Order: sequence, then structure tokens, then C-alpha cells
Amino acid sequence: MIESERMKVLKFGGTSVGSAERIRKVAGIVTGKGKNIVVLSAMAGTTNTLVEISDYLYKKNVNGAHDIVNALELKYLETIGSLYDKESTKTAATAAIKERFDYLRSLAKANFTVLEEREILAQGEMMSTAMMHLYLQEQGVKSVLLPALEYMRTDSNGEPDTAFLKARLSEMLDEHRDAEIYITQGYICKNAYGETDNLQRGGSDYSASLIGAAVGAEEIEIWTDIDGMHNNDPRYVENTRPVERLNFEEAAELAYFGAKILHPTCVQPAKLNNIPVRLLSTLDPSAKGTLIDNMAADHTIKAVAAKDGITAIRVKSSRMLLAYGFMSKVFEIFEAHKTPIDMVTVSEVGVSVTVDNERNLESIIAELRKFGTVTIDHDMVIICVVGDLEWQNRGFEAKALAALKDIPVRMISYGGSNCNISFLIRKDDKVEALAKLSEELFNRQ
Repeated sequence: MIESERMKVLKFGGTSVGSAERIRKVAGIVTGKGKNIVVLSAMAGTTNTLVEISDYLYKKNVNGAHDIVNALELKYLETIGSLYDKESTKTAATAAIKERFDYLRSLAKANFTVLEEREILAQGEMMSTAMMHLYLQEQGVKSVLLPALEYMRTDSNGEPDTAFLKARLSEMLDEHRDAEIYITQGYICKNAYGETDNLQRGGSDYSASLIGAAVGAEEIEIWTDIDGMHNNDPRYVENTRPVERLNFEEAAELAYFGAKILHPTCVQPAKLNNIPVRLLSTLDPSAKGTLIDNMAADHTIKAVAAKDGITAIRVKSSRMLLAYGFMSKVFEIFEAHKTPIDMVTVSEVGVSVTVDNERNLESIIAELRKFGTVTIDHDMVIICVVGDLEWQNRGFEAKALAALKDIPVRMISYGGSNCNISFLIRKDDKVEALAKLSEELFNRQ
């Protein structure tokens, strides 16, 4: 592997490469930054369209699928027409894209299965990387395309084969030592059976984190159209601002509880290998963004996030008094129905939990009624306050509670994490709660 300098891994989401103008902007960002690996998602809207094509084929509507394929191809050919200056590059890009779309058409057959669907879903990343690679070459940049399907592999449990990834990627980088930029796909991989598959959790972000860990990257940059992880949800609260620095635990809490800019599990490889992750914006490349690393918290509250679609379940029973084994019986019911729990609060006569899907709710309630009286609250929201919430730090939880003094709080979870306190409230109170928390925690001097 190249050892003269530590590389960075730069990942760009679909909106960042969603048009000819934005592809040029990304090219400008990655050029002149040294020898780095660039991970690309599919152009914005492409993956959803490929899912739509697959849906038509599952329903054996081949003509409908072909119509969608043709419309998508036209969009790509229009992008090619405005992206490149040289006719030779336009010809090469058109040939590369037409090859992908001809392959899509070949998959449109009556005996359509999940294997063909995975092949279809992989084409978006292949097309975006081919177009970026050719554009960089047209600009005189020594770009090399590293096909992800040649090094990204999962094992029989669906987990990344990190040993194979590190070894194979090292070989590929050594084969192209003179390159300035390495372009590769996010999201896609080969599974243990040699079939085209995808990483699912976190998609391209997860790819970037795995690649960064494999090459011992100096830093992983996640580029989106948002200038970092904000201290509150800008859709509902005015005057939010990016958080300059978070540790990995804080970022994971915020991601899980509603900060959609980052998938909660995708940065685990970076965390384990002590590689900083920086969230940056293609719309404002000069902005500092948010740095995520393993540094300890700094005695402040960092941000607030909200998770919608929560259902609260309370089991009240006198059988809990001085009893052991009661809790295990309750939790076994949720395990049997493969339903994760978000929050838990316990008293001597009852236990309350929250879940974020109601798919198996009726069956769960039926079994819980064997142990006690069950009450349900629908349309709830978890508000998550994240920061340095070590129990020895005085006053932080009190400030959060003071902000919510006029809002009914159904549950409070505190002490399970050193960086999170969670409140369960009604959906109707969400916007007011977020605004009051911002005012109390971030706007008062």
C-alpha cells in the first residue's frame, strides 16, 4: 500500500453529484487535495428510480420497466451533454452509460428475482463514478477507477470481510501508485456467494468508513448539502448552527434520534480505528462543518434531536413487587417478535418501554396482558438532549427539565448513557419542545 502519505477518504452523497454543475463542483473540491480516495453515491433520484424499475419487474410489467429505464437514460445523456467539453469524452461517457442501461434492459425478464434486483440497484453508483472519472481525466487529473465489487465483500453473516477488503484494496492501490485521485463506489459489494449485493446500513457512508479503516486514513470526509450536524432541527427551529465538534458516542446518539445527516452505525469502523470523521457541505466548502472523533466531551450540551413515530407501552402489575425474572419475561416477548426497544423506565409496580414500529404490536400486547394491565400511547416523540451528561456534572439535566416545564413528559431516560438524556412527549408538543430547549440550552448567555 502507498505509505508515503496518509490519504483521506472523501464521500459525496447523491445530491452532491445530482447534476452536471454539481459534478463539476465536486471535482473542484477533490482536485489539488493530495492523493485521496473519493467515494460516490448514485446521482440524486437514481436509486429510487431503480427501485421503481425493480417493482415493475416483480409485478412482471416489463414494458413499464422499459419506459422508466428509457426516461432515466435520457436524463443521463442530457447530463453528459452539458458536463463535458470534449467530443471524445462525451463519446466515451455515452458509451459507458449506454452499456449500463443495456445491462438494465437485459435484466428485465419474467423470472425476476432478488438477485436481479441487486444488480439493478448497483448500476447507479457505477454510472456516477464512471462519469466523475471521465470528467477528472478531461480536466487533466490522473484519476483511477477502483471497482468496489472487486474489493468490498461481505461474509456469510452479511458483515464486511475487513481482512479481504484491506488486502485487496492494498493491491489495487499499489497497482496505480501514480494516480492522484482514486474513484470508487459506495453502497455496493459482493456477498459471500459472489453475488452483487449492498451494505444496507448507512450505505455509502458505511463504505467510506470501511475504506478509511482499511487504508488507515488520516480523516474521512462526508460531504452532503448540509454544513454539518446542527444543534437542533432547522426544519422546526430557527437560528440553529452546526456543532463544531462531537465525539463518536454523541454523534451516534444524535444520528439514531433523528439527525439524518449520518447513519448511527456507519462510522463504527472509523471509531474503532480512531479515524476522525468530518461532515462538510458541497454548497459551502469553506464552512468548518462538524468534526467527529474519540476526544472526550467538553462539559457542554451539544445538540438536540427528535425521533418520531414512537409508541409507549406500560405494563402495570403487583407481581413485580420483590419479584425476580419479571423483567426478563417482558423483554423476551419483544425479542420473540423482533421488535427493538428505545426507552425503558421501571418502578416497583410497572415498566414502561417505547418502540418505533407497530408491526407486531397487537401480538405483543396480547402476550403482555398475561403479566399485567397494559396501556398504550400512540403518536409519541422522543426528544434527545446530547452532550457531556456525566452524572457528576451538575445542572445540565435540570436545565433540560426547566425548558420542558410547561410540556407534559410521559417518560424520562437518564443514566444509561453518559451523553444522553431522553424525554418522551406527545407529537403535538414536538415543535414547541425543540424551540424551548434551544432557547434554554443554546441561546441564553
